[in-house]
Amino acid sequence: MSSSGVVPVTLAEIARLAGVGRAAVSNWRRRHATFPERIGGTDVSPQFSMAEVEAWLRENEKIKKSAEREWLWPRFEALGGRDETGLAIAEVGRQLAGQGAGGGLPGETRQLIERAVELGRREGGAETFEFLMRRWLDVHVRQIATTPEPLAALMAELALRTAVGPKGNRDHTTVMDPACGTGHLLAAAAEAAGAAGAGAVALIGGDRDPVLAALAGVRLGLAARDEDRPLIDVRPGNSLRTDPFADTLADIALCNPPFNERDWGYEELATDARWSHGLPPRTEPELAWVQHCLARLRPGGAAVLLLPPAVAARRAGRRIRGSLLRTGHLRAVVALPPGCAAPHSVSLHLWVLRTPDSREGAQTGGKLLLADAASRFPRAAARDAVPDWAAIRTFVRDAFAASESPKNARTHGTSDDVTTMPVIDLLNDEVDLTPGRHIAPSSSDTGHRLAESWTEFRELVTGMGKSGQVLAALDLTGGTAQAPTATTVAELARAGALTLRGGQQPPEGTVAEGPPVDEGIPLLTVSDLLMDGEPRSWLSPDGAATSGAVVAEAGDVVVVGVSRAFSAWVHEGPPTVLGPQLHAVRVQPEQLDAWFLAGSLRAPANARQAGTHTSSSSRVDVRRLQVRQVPLGEQRRYGEAFRELSAFERMVRRASDLGGGLVRDLGDELAAGRLSDGA
Repeated sequence: MSSSGVVPVTLAEIARLAGVGRAAVSNWRRRHATFPERIGGTDVSPQFSMAEVEAWLRENEKIKKSAEREWLWPRFEALGGRDETGLAIAEVGRQLAGQGAGGGLPGETRQLIERAVELGRREGGAETFEFLMRRWLDVHVRQIATTPEPLAALMAELALRTAVGPKGNRDHTTVMDPACGTGHLLAAAAEAAGAAGAGAVALIGGDRDPVLAALAGVRLGLAARDEDRPLIDVRPGNSLRTDPFADTLADIALCNPPFNERDWGYEELATDARWSHGLPPRTEPELAWVQHCLARLRPGGAAVLLLPPAVAARRAGRRIRGSLLRTGHLRAVVALPPGCAAPHSVSLHLWVLRTPDSREGAQTGGKLLLADAASRFPRAAARDAVPDWAAIRTFVRDAFAASESPKNARTHGTSDDVTTMPVIDLLNDEVDLTPGRHIAPSSSDTGHRLAESWTEFRELVTGMGKSGQVLAALDLTGGTAQAPTATTVAELARAGALTLRGGQQPPEGTVAEGPPVDEGIPLLTVSDLLMDGEPRSWLSPDGAATSGAVVAEAGDVVVVGVSRAFSAWVHEGPPTVLGPQLHAVRVQPEQLDAWFLAGSLRAPANARQAGTHTSSSSRVDVRRLQVRQVPLGEQRRYGEAFRELSAFERMVRRASDLGGGLVRDLGDELAAGRLSDGA
């Protein structure tokens, strides 16, 4: 927000807010003399007063009812910093929940909150609050880690399945999350407990960030308003240092704790009574959270924590891991495929624990369930696809069912990626609990996988050889004495040689996670490109149509407008919805060659000259990217070379990934002594 209180918006933002395409907004500006005047920006990217634009759109009946919430977010984002905006959103939720208005708010903030509350009462309080909170989380995604809903649901299900307390005491189930963030795990637990018939539920959570605690409390309250309202108690506080629930015991503990924090309180908590398995080393904060959760459970209670894989193997934590095994507290370790939660490049682990009740003693003669979902779903583990949550959930359910009794094992079958290890076999010098270290793949499965990989690798080598010959034969000594003049994307758009459309954030409720189903359209975002380039969510065809989504079709050029992921390519796959900072360029084939344009745009020097540094994201102004002006025949000649280079690049990348997998698999097989006598 400017010093005068004006919220500026661009043409692309107006299009998103009005629920139309950018071309429609440009049309309004040309055809209507009453359209608001520009207040800033440039000729290429003008800015307008949001209030003036909204008034004009309402007067001319051009605002779609479904877009009402979109007009709220830019004003909340303009309030100031992260905390100011988050607390204002929490205040909206409190008022929608009927908890009264807070005092001491500035006039502009109070008016904005009143407007949001009024809209929420018309269109749904929980929906309006969730929309604002999710937008806030999207903006601060690098600062705030959340637990994806499918993973939260799986964790809640495993805890309810493992706990003895809730099954024997259906009148009341207390669920605790000592690092609750915005309440994803507690919300999943409430839903799972209701589905399991666990009776009344009490949700208690703490978080050291008071803004997150405020949002979590409001969110849980709004979600439960129309149902059997659980007891909800969310308090700010550092659960390790100053636990706000030090005198409370729970049936279930769920936790996605902060990872790798050295300053967790090692010195001041050295004599704390919670460390019944040993003082966690300074470098093992996650084991402090494990013991904290156990200390807050009733006998027979269960805890499920999401932890980095190093916790299962670091030498510094072996004594505590050994104690957790000997006492029967640790029941299972599940290795998840990479991509299930942040950090997405890591195979995170689920630790499932239970406090023995009065009938259970030490479990040195017991067993530990180890399930390796990362190996069970190699495509996800290799980062070629999004996690298939339905398959992962079924795999984990079957692993637990098979481990509970021989009868279940016969019903659900067994898997090479699941084992139950005798505790005594794990109590060695390392106490390594990594599932993959104890589950040897069958030689037949490995042999089949290696054969397929070698076949594909040979095909890639052949393809790279042919493509390399074509590229090596290119004569790059040509060129004219006077280089052709350059033009920009903006100038080409004005000349009608191309159309440029900027992707946008789809409206709340239109996006689903996972692979597309029922003719769904994949949604590609900058976050997907930074990970592996595969879309991780999708929209229904109706959702894409009604939201005015920008869909890249085969033959369109896709350009990424962020420096850290900058690229341009000709889209060759199925129709794909583009998220914010992704742009679809559609050329007029009688004027421009798409492959020539994509190859020219993606040049690193082009990104440097078109880059902006007005924000931490270092955006690239796509309209300023340059293209050489050459005849269409010359474009096509260069376009063929760019197409060949793109194919060569894809093969090189795939060969690199595949070759790394072959080296690892062959190394494992040779180390295991599987070389036949005739080799």
